[in-house]
Amino acid sequence: MEASKKKLLKNVMERSAESGETAGSLLLVMKNGREECFLKTGYADIEAKKPLERNTLFRLYSMTKPVTAAAVMILVERGLIDLNDQIKYIFPTFENMKVVENGKPSRAVRDVNLFDIYNMTSGIAYPGPEGAHLQAAKIFDDIIKGLAETPGGNVTTLEYAERTGKVPLAFQPGSHWQYGAGADVLGAVVEKVSGMRYGDFLKKEIFEPLGMKDTDFYVPAKKKTRLAKVYETVPGSDMIEYTGENLGIENPPYHRPAFESGGAGLISSIDDYEKFASMLLNGGKLNGKKILSENSVEFLTNGRLTPEQQKDFNWDGLQGFTYSHFLRIMDEPEKAVTIAKKGEYGWDGWLGCYVANFPSEKMTILIMTQKKDSGTFGLTRRIRNIVLA
Repeated sequence: MEASKKKLLKNVMERSAESGETAGSLLLVMKNGREECFLKTGYADIEAKKPLERNTLFRLYSMTKPVTAAAVMILVERGLIDLNDQIKYIFPTFENMKVVENGKPSRAVRDVNLFDIYNMTSGIAYPGPEGAHLQAAKIFDDIIKGLAETPGGNVTTLEYAERTGKVPLAFQPGSHWQYGAGADVLGAVVEKVSGMRYGDFLKKEIFEPLGMKDTDFYVPAKKKTRLAKVYETVPGSDMIEYTGENLGIENPPYHRPAFESGGAGLISSIDDYEKFASMLLNGGKLNGKKILSENSVEFLTNGRLTPEQQKDFNWDGLQGFTYSHFLRIMDEPEKAVTIAKKGEYGWDGWLGCYVANFPSEKMTILIMTQKKDSGTFGLTRRIRNIVLA
């Protein structure tokens, strides 16, 4: 990458930190298997004036979901699950499910299958103020209460899925798209089918083969000093540290959790996640280690919603993308609000971590930051536009 482009990138990252949009950020751009650019700015701890470093650890939140997507495909490749399988045969509590739409309960017209869950078209809800979302919130509230009672909590991954099967769906299976807790349920499916704790399965099948030594569901004592703090902006005040425990994730995550969240629980470094992203970009292999087949990666990264479901995928900033297998996939770049490439895919996290793979360019963009309610936000789009210009 030319020096002038790196200077532009550094400038937007510094402005973001100086303005309070972020406390700081890391950027890594890989192309054709080589590092094109690495930049860092700002703080992992503002009060201590501790700068972000390349080995800083970040809470990924929803950037956990692509890892879960890969774990599911490992089971598919081995014939251990079929995505058309009804989940009631793995977790019987999902039998005879109810649906709550517009405040009115009814019976589901069909059973939820794994493919519904994989694409966020199942109706399995994230916490919210009403209906199915309110009942889902009670489960996550119990997970958080358990964190206060026992180090790591006392609601397990399997118990979470079993309880979720007793909660109504937000809509009839397959009829809509809605961002929800499907990846947490599929993490439990991997655990139940494999007979291994979900974190142990990920270590054996993905993290250890790829050399991802800093990725886990918690931060061990010897690595605590590397964990970045999370920040939020409160109206009328400066940026302050966020101390909540969103979606049942311990904050700070210093104990192995009973609930290993396939949708939000992983902690990682920028170099660790680059290995995972590069594995996908290379057709399932990296440095001689095969995680998935090329056909599995193609399946993962080329899906799309039905026209009816696509109407629900209307998040501002994600115009032109469709959604499949816990990934955003660029289907209509002419509708995008940033410079984009057809076929690019990736996802982001609630605290601003972001990944995008560009198969046509053999390129990966990775951004790491820790700011509440970020996802794909202004800094993300500015960085994308500079890199792709």
